[in-house]
Amino acid sequence: MTLEWEQVIVHSEDPAALGQWWAEALGWVVVQSSDDEFEIRPEPDRLPGLDFVRLDESKKSKSRLHLDFRPDDQEAEVARLVAHGAKRVDIGQGDQSWVVLADPEGNEFCVLGRRRQ
Repeated sequence: MTLEWEQVIVHSEDPAALGQWWAEALGWVVVQSSDDEFEIRPEPDRLPGLDFVRLDESKKSKSRLHLDFRPDDQEAEVARLVAHGAKRVDIGQGDQSWVVLADPEGNEFCVLGRRRQ
């Protein structure tokens, strides 16, 4: 038996708005859109994707699952994402090599430092 990782589901009050924000932030393409669901992928036929699904309640606490991204230039990528609407957040991480940001609906994600050689 094998499993293929299809997507990560992100519950959202406004799937289209949040999904479009992430599509632009990641440079991904929209593969499906409706009033209640908005799916993006790196390329139309490439998995995994992110699927934003309507949930009519706001986020109440720290996310139990978040995404980590490793850019070539952490400082430049953090600046780009903040200019795009992300916010720096403190989830108790202290002084670390990564930066914790949140998307427009408050979902935390990390921008990691350079990979060790």
